[in-house]
Amino acid sequence: MRRAWPLLLCSLPLLAGCERLMRNMYDQPRLDPGEPSSLFADGKASRPPPPGSVAHAMGDLAATSSGRRGDEVPAQLQAAQSATALPPVTAELLRRGQERYTIYCLPCHSPLGDGDGPIVRRGFPAPPSYHQQRLRQAPDRHFYDVITNGYGVMVPYADRVAPDDRWAIVAYIRALQLSQHAPIAALPPALQASLRALPPPGAASSAANGSTGR
Repeated sequence: MRRAWPLLLCSLPLLAGCERLMRNMYDQPRLDPGEPSSLFADGKASRPPPPGSVAHAMGDLAATSSGRRGDEVPAQLQAAQSATALPPVTAELLRRGQERYTIYCLPCHSPLGDGDGPIVRRGFPAPPSYHQQRLRQAPDRHFYDVITNGYGVMVPYADRVAPDDRWAIVAYIRALQLSQHAPIAALPPALQASLRALPPPGAASSAANGSTGR
């Protein structure tokens, strides 16, 4: 047993060397995405794909599987980018649009879409209301392009909002517009009848003023 101690003591430096080799594998001398580099004229380490190249796979699944998964995403991206109008609107699409709208749009555009969001109330320039006639008549693609490319002081959101989610936001914007400008004829018959039974605007205040004067 006493003879084994010197052998164990001599092996300790070797173990430290193994750890150093393992650490070199963890911290490789490479440039990660987003890091600067003086090797290229634009100062970026990440290089754009060659002109005319077509992505085989994209998204988180592609990034974590070395491109073995996520091969359906490029086709979905192309379909979303080439669309000119909303896809069929479903409850699931509206829920997704509401979620994305709340994250990215509500701070400026407000929950109602009238441009009076919490950031605007703190001094940021107010965006136009979605309820003005110009935007109610604007094509669906207009909102998609504004989300993608930005407009005025609004920055582009193409790097934060996926193409499918942009269309979901557009669907929710249309729902907000409809909530303030829905024609009575488009409502269910029972709701139409209840609305027609309501007194006209101002009738209650006129009756109150008349009773006071007698």
